[in-house]
Amino acid sequence: MIEKVIKNRIEYFTQANESHYFDRKSTRKDTAEIARHVMAFANAAGGKLVIGVEDDGTVTGFKRDGAHSIEDFEQVPLTLCSPTPIVTTTRLTVKNFKGEEDTVLIMDIECSTEHVIKRRTDGRVALREGDKSVWLDHDQIRALEYDKGQFHFEDEIAKDTSIENVDKEALASYAKVLGTRVSGEKLLRSRNFMKGDCLTNAGVLLFALEPSFILPQARVRVLKIEGTKLESGARMNIVKDKTFDGPLVKAVPKATEFIASQLRDFQFQGADAIFTTVPEYPEFAWFEGLVNAMAHRDYSIRGEYTRVYLYSDRLEIQSPGRLPNIVRLDNLRHTRYSRNPKITRVFTEFSWVRELNEGVDKIYKVMEESGLPEPEFSEPNSFSVKLVLRNNIEARIPRLQFSDQVSDNVGNNVGNNVGNHVGSENDMTSPEKVLRELAENPRAGAQAIGVKLDLSKRQVERIFKQLREEGRIIREGGTRGVWKLVK
Repeated sequence: MIEKVIKNRIEYFTQANESHYFDRKSTRKDTAEIARHVMAFANAAGGKLVIGVEDDGTVTGFKRDGAHSIEDFEQVPLTLCSPTPIVTTTRLTVKNFKGEEDTVLIMDIECSTEHVIKRRTDGRVALREGDKSVWLDHDQIRALEYDKGQFHFEDEIAKDTSIENVDKEALASYAKVLGTRVSGEKLLRSRNFMKGDCLTNAGVLLFALEPSFILPQARVRVLKIEGTKLESGARMNIVKDKTFDGPLVKAVPKATEFIASQLRDFQFQGADAIFTTVPEYPEFAWFEGLVNAMAHRDYSIRGEYTRVYLYSDRLEIQSPGRLPNIVRLDNLRHTRYSRNPKITRVFTEFSWVRELNEGVDKIYKVMEESGLPEPEFSEPNSFSVKLVLRNNIEARIPRLQFSDQVSDNVGNNVGNNVGNHVGSENDMTSPEKVLRELAENPRAGAQAIGVKLDLSKRQVERIFKQLREEGRIIREGGTRGVWKLVK
């Protein structure tokens, strides 16, 4: 991960790559150009701008022909940026490329957390993206203003809406949580979910009968995928595809129930010879990831919606919008900022979202306690955040069983050590492979296992019979039941 530049060393300034936090410019650049970079850093995460060093690292300083006054550059934040960003300037004495004593100007620019910084002369806005300071268009500026909290998309009026658009059942559930008996309209107005005769965007998202008719981006799509990557065409491997586009107070529990129904349980036998069932992922981890995505996503991005992918080896949650304001990948575990404070408040009142940001930190903790890899947060593009949870069953089970002991022979008893596979799968007999499949999916039938193991349904049924006669498996619940592994 690229880190902020802390020390003022000319050796670093001449050799370092330009980045999200660092840039260098010639003293021949005009002040309007320097203003673009100052506000770009301020509108992003802050950074360091060094004036007097060329793009190729050559130190040319302020003594060169055509150089602007150092005082002019020092005044840029005040004279050319609005509102004035917080910038600390330092004059550093150096040797220029001619060997002469010279000066470079260092501008340490703080992140503007509450305002979008604009250029005074024309109102244009720039933002740091990677190693570039890019101009934003009108929609991007508005999105940045939402991000800074100058405006909130959720507070804007949803035109052509009224109390008639409200799902009375959804609103009643909220009133019950609050313990109030006031009328629905009074409740909406008291929480600013209704202004004048119209609902706000937050009111639509939380309580409208058909939010996606008004805001098409208001939906969550859950896809279960057979395998570790999404295929298309003749190899399409989506086995479940369900969309939740009702009011958020209904969509959260419905999406939660559906996801829970699609996740697997795993069985293993511990050192005490007792069989234990463990979930594919800790419920807290994926539920917290889901509600965080639904509460904090950028609802102003049209055409995008929250996606949940259930792969064989991982669960991914992708939500529209980059991390908001002061939250970054390197501090999100302990830093709190709400893009949609009213929606977040409702989620908190339903006890879905944690108040003090301990939710993300607890995701890390419960994954570790379950013997799973730590969660992976990323921003795969400039307008989304992705969380990946890996089930990693083959690494998890030995840790759950023996803490730090790892069995040396899976083929000895796969029923005892699901996924603890240190040898080649080819070393396992067909009954052992079937045992492993039943441990990973106790509801699996002969046909499904046969497809995975390249066996016929009749062969698998014979193996079932053999294992039952050996007392290694039993069937509970009849044809709709589950297989239980026994000692």
